[in-house]
Amino acid sequence: MPSESDLIKLYSGKILKMAAEPIYRERLSEPDASVTKRSPLCGSAITVDLNVESGVITHYGQDVRACALGQASSTIIGKAIVGRSLTEVQRAYEELSDMLKNEGPAPGKPFEELYMLKPASDYKNRHASILLALEATLAAFQQIEENDR
Repeated sequence: MPSESDLIKLYSGKILKMAAEPIYRERLSEPDASVTKRSPLCGSAITVDLNVESGVITHYGQDVRACALGQASSTIIGKAIVGRSLTEVQRAYEELSDMLKNEGPAPGKPFEELYMLKPASDYKNRHASILLALEATLAAFQQIEENDR
């Protein structure tokens, strides 16, 4: 069981600063797809709106109702997500999940700032909130693919 000092490290100044930054924290008026994901464990929720052209995200919006870790994660992802393809988002999700669940390395560029969430690997009940923004983005890509069929 992690100690109280480990918990304090988890909510570092960097994480709290990221949680407070409003990156793409507005919904898009005309998204190609919109998806809401919730974490049943902690109650965090995020709605992601996407516009995609030629397989690449051109516009991104999000409404985040999450703990500081989920907010920090969504800010980091929001800073890096525009210009990314489905493959890049899937890779970021897999790398972040591996970092949290299997002590893997931090995600690569352009999502490298997610490294600061590595201390959360000891807190399994926080993993879902941290992964929500990428999960919702992947689901939005899937929604677009289904609508294009």
